[in-house]
Amino acid sequence: MRIISGSARGRKLLAPGPRFGDLIRPTSDRAREAIFSILAAKVAGARVLDLFAGTGALGLEALSRGAILAVFVDAQRSVIELIERNVALCGFTDRAMVLQRDLAKGLAFLAAKQPAHGFDLVFLDPPYGSTLALRGLECLAAGTFLAAKAVVVLEDAAEAQYPQTLGPLTCFDRRRYGEAGFWLYHHLEAESND
Repeated sequence: MRIISGSARGRKLLAPGPRFGDLIRPTSDRAREAIFSILAAKVAGARVLDLFAGTGALGLEALSRGAILAVFVDAQRSVIELIERNVALCGFTDRAMVLQRDLAKGLAFLAAKQPAHGFDLVFLDPPYGSTLALRGLECLAAGTFLAAKAVVVLEDAAEAQYPQTLGPLTCFDRRRYGEAGFWLYHHLEAESND
């Protein structure tokens, strides 16, 4: 597992070992490269939120490609330590915040941590087959966490089903890479501001 492009290109990330069991399921390099190709210009200058961050690879890739800050959130202390080590390995300590929170309890804690205008790019990658992805998407749709032109990238098992629209979010792309499915949502306000 490595950073694919940008200032930390080629940097190898620490991968979860056997002690993590099923706590972490890293997004493959191939899928990450494809998703970032779709996101393209939306990454540079973005304020990023990486929920269920695992190794932190998605948020770190965004930082490498020019995102100005990233907030990484996961529930387990051992996973948080892994993210912190990967952030340090990539040299992004000054642009990263790593938080240990139980995301099953919602996103209210973000109110005190979010940038002034909200997050521009959100990665939502909970355990496959759980209700956490839809609940996270609902919290993002109902809250004030998203910037006007935000993009939310949801990852789940490829056979999962998600709504085309949810509040101010609308799905503009759907991809499958092996067993992984990706749903890309735009904040609908983006359409009215252009």
